[in-house]
Order: sequence, then C-alpha cells, then structure tokens
Amino acid sequence: MVRAFGILLGFQAIGALIAGTTTLPVPGNVVGMVLLVAALLAGVVRVEWIESAADLLVDNLAFLFVPAGVGIMSHFDLIAREWLPISISVVGSLVLVLVVTGKGCEIAARYAARRGRREQ
Repeated sequence: MVRAFGILLGFQAIGALIAGTTTLPVPGNVVGMVLLVAALLAGVVRVEWIESAADLLVDNLAFLFVPAGVGIMSHFDLIAREWLPISISVVGSLVLVLVVTGKGCEIAARYAARRGRREQ
C-alpha cells in the first residue's frame, strides 16, 4: 500500500512540477493524472501496483468532498450575489460532461467491437 501511494503521489508531484515550471493552463493534478494514464497504457506502471491505494481512495471519496462543502458554506453571501453565472456554469458543464462521456463511450464501444472482430 505504501508503494501504491508513493506511485500516485509521485505522479501528482511530477504533474505539479511540470505545471509550475511551464505555462500550461492546466492544474498539476490533471497533468499528473494524464501522465499516470499514459504510464498505465504504456505498461510502465501496472494496475496491480496502484490498485490498493486507488480502491482505498475511491471507497472514501465522500470524505474528500467535506472540505469543499465547508468552503462553499463559508461563502453563501458570494453565492447569493452570483447565483446566475454559477447556475449557468454548473448546468453548462454538466451538459458538456454528459456529451463528452457519451461520445467517449461510443468510441470505446466501437473500438472494442472492432478489436473483438479482429481477435476472432
């Protein structure tokens, strides 16, 4: 489990370093996740190596949202003033995520179907 968290934190640190030293308009955490996915796809990192830490984090995901919820509660006055742009951005991002996820699933299903036909 220590190795698994070390790998995850290592990719997060590398992503933060890259984002901090370049002009990328992307947070370091996202850069780290992209690098981790690339390493998993390339076979440099095996799923088994990080599975225990990933399972623990996913099992306790609700607790990770508590600080964000407390932060929102401390800014009710701002939310009351800016409710319209906040609502538009929440609904817009929801629609965008649904469309991108749906298209991604369609592409993955087509790829899996083609791959399945080739293996037969």
